[in-house]
Amino acid sequence: MRSVSNRTRVGLLAAFTAFSAVLSTGSATAATQLNGDWAPFDRCPVDAPAMLAADGHNTIATCIASSSATGTITLGKTKVSTGHTDLQLGVIQRPGGAASLVAPPEGALTADPAEIPGGLIGLMCPSGIPVVSGICRQLTDNNLNRVTATIEPAGAPRDFNMSAAFSTGEPILTIPVRIHLKNPFLGDKCYIGTTSNPVLLKPQNTTAPSLSLQRFSADGTPNDDEGEMGRYTFDGADQGDATFAVPGASGCGAGLLDWAVNLKTGLPSAAGKNGVTLDATTTYFGSPYDPAGLAPDEGRKLSEFWHSAKR
Repeated sequence: MRSVSNRTRVGLLAAFTAFSAVLSTGSATAATQLNGDWAPFDRCPVDAPAMLAADGHNTIATCIASSSATGTITLGKTKVSTGHTDLQLGVIQRPGGAASLVAPPEGALTADPAEIPGGLIGLMCPSGIPVVSGICRQLTDNNLNRVTATIEPAGAPRDFNMSAAFSTGEPILTIPVRIHLKNPFLGDKCYIGTTSNPVLLKPQNTTAPSLSLQRFSADGTPNDDEGEMGRYTFDGADQGDATFAVPGASGCGAGLLDWAVNLKTGLPSAAGKNGVTLDATTTYFGSPYDPAGLAPDEGRKLSEFWHSAKR
């Protein structure tokens, strides 16, 4: 593989300064299937006005994607296996490392629901309180007992530490999240954490990632010699955090069952009594290999390339 030019480093490595990504709503492109090396960036907001306006000199549009297929999260007395998590965003880089961020319309963070072990019985039963014991007696149907938990964004990440992305044992950033619990008895507004009092995750690499560079054609086809696009891949790093506190539940059963969920699960739970792990995370940074060569239309060319990769 050919050596990486300074211009390429401007287009890709500077993207690390943007990993303090917003998890808020933004104008962007919906998820789709993309060809070849474009595949991880299926929610990159390439059509957002700020991305399209990047000129390749003063501003450079970049896509970032980070995902993990499995992991666990422990909240108080409850440990849950997590499913696939995916963080994506667009970044507008500026001279000196300053950056602005653009999230997809559904938010930068998405995650598969995970099942709470034991369901509602595990969360609340048995109980000597009439209102709870009455619910417990009805939990003979698996659908009534089943409780899913989904990690959702609850604010903008902060405290980004670029050097921590290359190393182990240092928090990379702070990510505010809340945990959405769903069950017919709990209703649809049962959360652990809120946007005003979120769970603050501070993931760090517990194992070091491996680094590679892929150069590929505009439509995603690998092309080491003349590809218009470049992608850095940081692969295989386990990440974790055991420092965060967890607030109590709210909105469960219109608020009437908050105390029951909190009592059985041991919430609120102080810092040091909780934990999260993400197994074998993979993070990608992608932008035109020569951003300045596409000036003054780098952002529009990035969008054009992205659309040409649609399957």
